[in-house]
Amino acid sequence: MIDSQGIQGEGSRRQTAAGLRPLARQRHIHILSRLALAGTVQVAALARDLGVSEMTIRRDLLDLESEGRLTRIHGGAIDTGKNRRTVIDRDEPLFESRMQRNNAAKQRIASAAARLATGAKTIALDVGTTTLLLGMRLHGESAAKIFTNSVRIAADLATHAADVYLPGGRMRPDEMSIGGLTAVRQFEDLWFDVAFVGVSGVTAAGLYDYSFEDADMKRVYLRRSSLKVVLCDSSKFERMSLVHIAPLGDFDVLITERAPPSLIARALADAGVRVDIAPETE
Repeated sequence: MIDSQGIQGEGSRRQTAAGLRPLARQRHIHILSRLALAGTVQVAALARDLGVSEMTIRRDLLDLESEGRLTRIHGGAIDTGKNRRTVIDRDEPLFESRMQRNNAAKQRIASAAARLATGAKTIALDVGTTTLLLGMRLHGESAAKIFTNSVRIAADLATHAADVYLPGGRMRPDEMSIGGLTAVRQFEDLWFDVAFVGVSGVTAAGLYDYSFEDADMKRVYLRRSSLKVVLCDSSKFERMSLVHIAPLGDFDVLITERAPPSLIARALADAGVRVDIAPETE
């Protein structure tokens, strides 16, 4: 027999546990991100990073092991092995070469992204091949103000959009992207309805790019937009390059042409990111 005080106590415990679940999810995302980068994690280091007890971290590792996402060892955990498929890209391919690579997939992604841009008053377009294809689909958005650090995109939109804005700064020759402190400061003062960001790779640890300067501008777009959209064809899954741009939780929507592999898909779901699979182009 349970008295009313016991029922209240049980309800309180349930409420407390429910309240902790979002914090546990955030810890799990952090643990998996560190694991994806290093292949191993230590209980003591995770406890310091997250400001919790080592016992809490051990419980988190036990939960993740039960899901098959890691293997516990003395003092920490290691990757299970089956998920260690990440490729590290050290050199940035030329723009024209990237433009030809997976072009059909990029066309599909650009078409899906253009539908998200419809009606937006301020649109930010990052540099990259897929964002250039998206820009070509925004010729009818004459009422929108379009901000970009891509000279290519600005030149294409110059005679088609009402207002196109470039920041001041240094241009990277092949990419034709504007970057540097001046560019970052100028766009940091703005707020965009929607931003479309290109990346060189996506893993469970987050987003990657080749260039420090371009990565700085991508972070501005992710900080200063109401809707943050990443464009990424499936060839970039499980690929890393020089610069870690941001964790998965820093954007809202991923548009791709094929479902991500299971490890990335789970990490995206844990981070609350919506995945849109671009349909076949008509």
